[in-house]
Amino acid sequence: MTVARQYVTEARRIVVKVGSSSLTTAAGGLDADRVDALVDVLSKVRSGGEKEIVLVSSGAIAAGLAPLGLTRRPKDLARQQAAASVGQGLLVARYTASFARYGIRVGQVLLTTDDTSRRAHYRNAYRTLDQLLEMGALPVVNENDTVATDEIRFGDNDRLAALVAHLVRADLLVLLSDVDGLYDGDPSKPGTSRIAEVTGPEDIAHVEIGSAGKAGVGTGGMVTKVEAARIAAAAGIPVVLTSASRAADALAGRDTGTYFRRTGRRSADRLLWLAHASTPQGALTLDDGAVRAVVEGRKSLLPAGIAGVEGEFVAGDPVELRDAEGRAVARGLVNFDAKEIPQLIGRSTRELAKELGPAYEREVVHRDDLVVVRS
Repeated sequence: MTVARQYVTEARRIVVKVGSSSLTTAAGGLDADRVDALVDVLSKVRSGGEKEIVLVSSGAIAAGLAPLGLTRRPKDLARQQAAASVGQGLLVARYTASFARYGIRVGQVLLTTDDTSRRAHYRNAYRTLDQLLEMGALPVVNENDTVATDEIRFGDNDRLAALVAHLVRADLLVLLSDVDGLYDGDPSKPGTSRIAEVTGPEDIAHVEIGSAGKAGVGTGGMVTKVEAARIAAAAGIPVVLTSASRAADALAGRDTGTYFRRTGRRSADRLLWLAHASTPQGALTLDDGAVRAVVEGRKSLLPAGIAGVEGEFVAGDPVELRDAEGRAVARGLVNFDAKEIPQLIGRSTRELAKELGPAYEREVVHRDDLVVVRS
């Protein structure tokens, strides 16, 4: 076992993500044997009482296809939500029954980006997951596909898993799919080899990463998995990427799949979600002085530094902050509605408070609700 892989065996709190293709048939419907095989592995890991598992599971939409008479994953959001509504119940029922064989209780947690980019919602998500773990339950997390709109979707459960790993302060993220690791080329072609370890983005800069999955029931591919690994590694969480059939080896620290070393340290919790999970509902254009204050000085955005506003948003929504050339420099949660911004542009907070009242003597975006996306 390499020194790096020792982090796997030493990890106490582990987030495991499994894709639709590892749980269902290509035609839709859950494969009970596959589910049971995964549960067997995870239950064994928990059996000593020293480790905690959070399972991020795809499969709700795929599980709902056959019961609704659908032969493939629908493209329109309404039918995806209908399939998820039917399939989510089937998925959790299957997990509940399978884990019950080991006396493990399951708790369902459904999330949208709106639940995790807003401060109060984020705290609630953390408290729920942490309490479930403290009480000995195993959280099963999925995107809330039945209510999520295009604007508040994570889009793929790989990215959701990386963000959940950060949310619950996990020691390890394991991404399971139908591929046994990252290869330096198309794994179906001769002459390609598995990349055993990635120490940083430069290690795989030359690799062409495919985007399509084999089974056709999921939304991700290797692109989303590598991006999820990058997000988690940058937040100080090592990652193992491998196939569901090799989950036991991966969690035992054996040389399987691809191991992504940590490349950064843990950042402020909500800022990671704001950077990677939020969808801006509008944009504010900043003057040069405000760009420097936000990017270099890590200051709050004041009304005096705003030069323009776009979009329709309300207080609390995520917005993009742009420079004069239209380039995104930051993202933050705005304190005013879009219709209020025009009267604030270029004015001091003291002047605004005197004219409009004390509620206007505040930042448009506070530095605690702001993340820089360009340095």
